[in-house]
Amino acid sequence: MTSLAEPDSWLPEPRTTSAGGGRTSPANPPPSRRSPLRRRATLVGWSFILPNFIGFALFTLVPVLAAFVLAFTHWDAYNPPSWAGLRNFARLLRDENFRVALTNTALYALGHVPLTLALSLGLALLLNQKLRGIAFFRVALFFPYVTSLVAVAIVWNMLFNPTSGPVNQFLHLIGAADPPGWTASPTWALPAVIITAVWKDMGYYMVLFLAGLQTIPREYYEAASVDGATGWRTFWNVTVPCLRPTTFFVLVMLTISSFKVFDLIFVMTQGGPGRSTLVLSQLIYQVGILDGDFGYSSAIALALFLIVAAITVFQFRLQQRREQ
Repeated sequence: MTSLAEPDSWLPEPRTTSAGGGRTSPANPPPSRRSPLRRRATLVGWSFILPNFIGFALFTLVPVLAAFVLAFTHWDAYNPPSWAGLRNFARLLRDENFRVALTNTALYALGHVPLTLALSLGLALLLNQKLRGIAFFRVALFFPYVTSLVAVAIVWNMLFNPTSGPVNQFLHLIGAADPPGWTASPTWALPAVIITAVWKDMGYYMVLFLAGLQTIPREYYEAASVDGATGWRTFWNVTVPCLRPTTFFVLVMLTISSFKVFDLIFVMTQGGPGRSTLVLSQLIYQVGILDGDFGYSSAIALALFLIVAAITVFQFRLQQRREQ
């Protein structure tokens, strides 16, 4: 008679069947027949990843590491580099051009980031509708992002022409007696560059916000409507919290792109008039390529990297605190 304390003692011991039909012990399972297939899949995966990684290592990782080493040397590309220690970084603290470039870069970021964020979100809210022909407006607003930056800069320089540009002509029509000089003015050159950058970039971030909006369940809005929430309260209590991951990603990407801006300023103003639009990337180019001081330019690049890294880490920490 079987004891009730051991209800499963009468069950037969489980066994597995080998490929040849014989029985094997559970303690010695047969080798997996999928292991060759897994190895093949792994090799195929590496065959796709490895070319990209080699390109990244040769053209990005190695130059970055070399620039890090050069930041502690004196090198003019003609003579062997000589060790400089921290003298290049001490020079940063005394360099007025570095202070001006850092200030202009910060001002550009403070103008570019919030304006692009607000306009791209507003456009995404407007275009997140199921209307006939809405796809045309989405493509039209995204089109500036894929347009050649040189063409964009040249066209906006023509628009901002102080004497014959359509922008100032329009300001004259609405009663502005003394319209801005835009890229010809030390005061208005940086705002002109910011306006151009916002116009070019907002379509791309609009698409990101559109993707985020379309992942919000409609039930949330229906529940808010049942509770009597108005459109503004629904936006703040439903849309904004649900878009927090997308907003965080857009904010990080905008911050990084703002601090490393170079090509737009190089084409539109070349850092002028004077030093009114001189930014850190432009200063790195001038010191390294034009002046041939690669050690000091590498030190500026390392300082820029540390600034962007510190801001990015701060943004990640702030996001983690919000999620807790």
